[in-house]
Amino acid sequence: MAVSTTKSAYGQGIAQGLPFVLVIVPFGLLFGVVGTEAGLNLAEVMGFSVLVIAGAAQFTAVQLMTDNAPIVLILAASLTVNLRMAMYSASLVPHLGRATLWQRALVAYMNVDQLFAASSARYEQTPDEPLRDKLAFFFGVATPILPLWYGSTFGGATLGATVPPAFALDFALPITFLAMVGPLLRTLPHVAAAIVSASLALAFAWMPAGVGLLIAAAAACVTGAAVETWMEARG
Repeated sequence: MAVSTTKSAYGQGIAQGLPFVLVIVPFGLLFGVVGTEAGLNLAEVMGFSVLVIAGAAQFTAVQLMTDNAPIVLILAASLTVNLRMAMYSASLVPHLGRATLWQRALVAYMNVDQLFAASSARYEQTPDEPLRDKLAFFFGVATPILPLWYGSTFGGATLGATVPPAFALDFALPITFLAMVGPLLRTLPHVAAAIVSASLALAFAWMPAGVGLLIAAAAACVTGAAVETWMEARG
């Protein structure tokens, strides 16, 4: 029975991961193209996608590299963009924290936005599900996503500038984040942080590459924490 439920959870994970293919493939293609246009060779582009697996941070780093930004600023901006991964990990600990070391290492490596969004929604609905089934679901979601991310990045890097502009691959980034972030804005602190972040990012767009993003992210964190503290003080 346990094997049967685990297989079922894995299959359900694959089913949940398949819709993300619609944005993962163009997103990966776009990064491959952008990376080669920025002067990275095939090995460097693939190194980004295989070792980092963080599309937004990868785009941030490549854009800042293209703008000849200082290394310190590139690292700071990329780490700031990826700070959400720490929050993702903390959110998954109650569900996957009892897994073995190698299982936790795999989860940490694979824990991208799409996997977290699908898995956290599942875990909230079935908090008492056995650990093996929770892991099976997580790895099921990853099954269609990660290979296609690697493959589409390779395809974009190989094709490079030969991809026709009419494909408009740059739609993938904003649509991906709107689809994932929108449903998560369920509390006032989240909404307040999102509004402050978007407003300041636009207001400081004139600043040197990455600086406005860092200011907006820091202000959003402070805003979210302040609103949450205010709400707790009220009741």
